[in-house]
Amino acid sequence: MLARAALSLIPRPRPAVLPSTVVSFTASSSVAAVADYNAVCGFPLRSSLPATYPHIMAFGPTMRLMSGGDFPFPVVGLVHVANSFRVHGLLPLGASLDFSVVARDLRPHRRGRQFDVVTSASLDGVLVWEETSTYLRRGAPSELPASPEETLDGPPSAVLRFPADAGRRYAAVSGDYNPIHTSLLGARAFGFSRPIAHGMYTLARVLAATRPSASAVTARFRAPILLGRSASLRSTSAAAEVRSSERANVFVEFS
Repeated sequence: MLARAALSLIPRPRPAVLPSTVVSFTASSSVAAVADYNAVCGFPLRSSLPATYPHIMAFGPTMRLMSGGDFPFPVVGLVHVANSFRVHGLLPLGASLDFSVVARDLRPHRRGRQFDVVTSASLDGVLVWEETSTYLRRGAPSELPASPEETLDGPPSAVLRFPADAGRRYAAVSGDYNPIHTSLLGARAFGFSRPIAHGMYTLARVLAATRPSASAVTARFRAPILLGRSASLRSTSAAAEVRSSERANVFVEFS
């Protein structure tokens, strides 16, 4: 998968629009794989999946879609800026889920262009989970205004540690071996002094610590978290915030 992603960097003519391809596949989870994922992210092992786990089940086919020759951007260098999901029904551990993945809505962003990857999962023909992941391709800036940044006041409710090996540990349970998260050299190639946390790892940590059974979540990934550091966690019944500096790194809303 990493080699396929790297091949997407080879210069070649690219289309100006997103592919209309809908990737459909069936996947099931295993107790061992979910237990390993939960151990890394902090979820308890139950008879149902964590609400973030279908994202993991769909990761490989999603990357194949985004690294294809008909995609308008190389997958390497894309920035995951937001993620939202909604659970509509039971997600039994071990059940076979039918997935569909499609890229949609290429549009301007104040720092380039952005698009959504929309994923849905069904069980026995009934929609049980859907997700929208938004990615940014940096490019020529536009005059679009910056979105207002919500914050949570008050003292932190917890401190989250992001160990130096968290990128490699999360990669092992998610399949996301992007070197910006797992390698010092890879991180430095993108201007970071050390590897940064996966956005979906941070989101999973927040949910495990605050709302492990949340069924409707919107997360905005505002700034990277350097591994080997700690971050404060603030939460209310409606939102949570992870902050490692003067601004919120991740802001999560529950609905």
